[in-house]
Amino acid sequence: MPEEDLGLAEKVEQLDKEYEHSSPQEILEYALGNYSPDISIAFSGAEDIVLIDMAKKIRDDVRIFSLDTGRLHPETYRFMDKVRDYYDIPIEIYFPNRDKTEELVRQKGLFSFYRDGHKECCGVRKVDPLKRALNDVGSWVTGQRKDQSPGTRLSIPVIELDRVFGDGNLVKFNPLANWTSKQVWQYIRENDVPYNELHEKGFVSIGCEPCTRPILPGQHEREGRWWWEEATKKECGLHSGNIGQSHK
Repeated sequence: MPEEDLGLAEKVEQLDKEYEHSSPQEILEYALGNYSPDISIAFSGAEDIVLIDMAKKIRDDVRIFSLDTGRLHPETYRFMDKVRDYYDIPIEIYFPNRDKTEELVRQKGLFSFYRDGHKECCGVRKVDPLKRALNDVGSWVTGQRKDQSPGTRLSIPVIELDRVFGDGNLVKFNPLANWTSKQVWQYIRENDVPYNELHEKGFVSIGCEPCTRPILPGQHEREGRWWWEEATKKECGLHSGNIGQSHK
């Protein structure tokens, strides 16, 4: 690791310890105050809309991006527009690379992930667009929670260095790392925050339509995603660093 990277890594590790028990609002206030306008919030689900609501109460010039894989539910597309109008904020949408997507579908069809696993499809439809989304920022904010995926997210810090995307020195904020799903939904109800109507139909963790299904009472939320695969593989690549962390 280069000397300058080591200095950044130490700074981020120190910040994580300092803010480890802070509220999401306090973490967001630090992130937005020190990195704007070079910071963007990843938007897709209930956790992310909570972060957007919190962020808009801190400052108005908040950047948001979302990945349109081309396989989302109609309800999710309506939710995107609802958030755009509700908060009067532009959403930077990133689409999959046309040539790569066409090549994958031409060679393997539209549902190869049921046979080969979701990694290849997510690589084309999610990871590649995320790389482009993060190319022009120095940090990003995610809605990851530790209890979201016992197989891969138990060890996520509130602030970390993202070595996977950008120039390898992105500062990644996870303000809701220590929150539970119950806390997320309590905030949504108490603050009249908009949410995806699929949540009213039994969906908890929502991704692409072919890879997402409602869950039964008592099931963990991640059981509604890639249900044909092992729990330790249930990351799409957007947070691939978690897989190494979860086994430390």
